[in-house]
Formats: sequence, C-alpha cells, structure tokens
Amino acid sequence: MANHKSALKRMRQTAKRRVHNAYYHKTTRNAIRRLRANTDKADASAKLPSVISMIDKLAKRNIIHSNKAGNLKSSLTKHVNSL
Repeated sequence: MANHKSALKRMRQTAKRRVHNAYYHKTTRNAIRRLRANTDKADASAKLPSVISMIDKLAKRNIIHSNKAGNLKSSLTKHVNSL
C-alpha cells in the first residue's frame, strides 16, 4: 500500500485513466469489428473515416502503438476497397 500522499494521488489518477482508456479502446475495437462485418461497400466507405479517426486518437494517446494503428488502418482500407 502506498504511504505517501503523492503516491496515493498517482494511484487514483492511474485507476481513472485506465478506465477511461479501456472505454475508448473497447469502443474502437467494436467499431472495427462492425466495419469488418459490413458487406455493403457504400456503408463501409462512409464509416471508414470515423473508424480511422478513432484509431488515430488511440495512437496519439499511446493506448495502442503507432505501428499497430498503421497496420489496422491499412488492413481496414484494403477490406473496404475489396468489397
């Protein structure tokens, strides 16, 4: 257990950030899953920019690695183009 006041504050901040980051990561994963399951090219093309924006935000906040973000964006774009 933390003994210092600053360590207690750090624990509170870390817990709050973990919940916040987990929410955005899960929301993005669900959006990616829905985009991959989509079979309509027009609908998928319309949703692709918003999903790419979500992925970029995760990479900017260091929730996911920037290379993983690039790989996800590339594979999703290929998927939408192949529909």
